[in-house]
Amino acid sequence: MKAVHFLVASVFLALASSLASASDPSPLQDFCVAINDTKNVVFVNGKFCKDPKLATPNDFFFSGLNNPRNTENQVGSTVTPVNVAQIPGLNTLGISLARIDFAPYGGLNPPHTHPRATEILVVQEGTLYVGFVTSNPENKLFTKVLNKGDVFVFPVGLIHFQFNIGKTKAVAIAALSSQNPGVITIANAVFGSNPAINPDVLSKAFQLDQNVVKSLQKKFWWDNN
Repeated sequence: MKAVHFLVASVFLALASSLASASDPSPLQDFCVAINDTKNVVFVNGKFCKDPKLATPNDFFFSGLNNPRNTENQVGSTVTPVNVAQIPGLNTLGISLARIDFAPYGGLNPPHTHPRATEILVVQEGTLYVGFVTSNPENKLFTKVLNKGDVFVFPVGLIHFQFNIGKTKAVAIAALSSQNPGVITIANAVFGSNPAINPDVLSKAFQLDQNVVKSLQKKFWWDNN
């Protein structure tokens, strides 16, 4: 009987261990260039893969990240993503980049999350006030003022932001631990959803007058990506 109990316990621990260590599998090939053509291709990690023999250097290339972007919009910032949509060769490699341009004092990359990636940010120009908020129940705010050459990390899934507090434009480069990190801009998602969330829900959730909620829902929510 003890032997049966030991066997059952061993199986349970083995299953628990396999579940605890579950993660994306390591690539079994050098690369898997994403392709939209679904003929004679293999579906891997959300994308179809091009025949490796047909891959070219351009599948791994992006140009122009050094070019300043227009920040004349409601939030005063523009994000230039460099993920699998821009570089097909990033498919399965678990990494991507973004350039963020900020208008002089007031340029804001609004509170948002990346559901699939940790972000590490380096300031190339200017001065940024950055921060993230931990999960419930603490909701602790971690903030820092960053200058040229400074680096800051935003843990995966947590709400974070960057705000230009300098008198000149600011530029930052972000690296993210996913080929397609995704982004959820909090204000856009809550007040700009399609269809709109019932104002009764938002009024109670944010403790706001319903007229204020309806006014917010009528605004044009800017996507700075």
